[in-house]
Amino acid sequence: MDKLRLDKYLWAIRVFKTRSAAAEACEKGKVKWEGVSVKAAKPVRIGEQYDIRTDSRRWVVKVIDLLEKRVQYTEAIKFYEDLTPVEEKERLNFQAAIFHTGKRQTKIGRPTKKQRRDIGGFMDDETEQTEP
Repeated sequence: MDKLRLDKYLWAIRVFKTRSAAAEACEKGKVKWEGVSVKAAKPVRIGEQYDIRTDSRRWVVKVIDLLEKRVQYTEAIKFYEDLTPVEEKERLNFQAAIFHTGKRQTKIGRPTKKQRRDIGGFMDDETEQTEP
């Protein structure tokens, strides 16, 4: 295997979920080689280093070996070296830790059913006293 398209390689090593997403990232200038945006059809060579920006993180990847077909993650990581700066990895870990899961924290926000009853009773008491 002498030639391999960049978009196919990025898809195979699992940086992007689909090959078309990898090609679109190349088209939008989110994949750079030596500081220059590259096209999806660029042939990948061993030893090249790519700077890749995805929606969630920034990657710096060095090609160790070529991979034509998509394989499971544990196998795919053997075909590239992750040279992403430590600060970026720490930012990603921090971001994951504070990610909002959608679960509401207790005692914050909307009142509970008991609190609503108490509020309703409180409001009813005031209206009764002002009416006589």
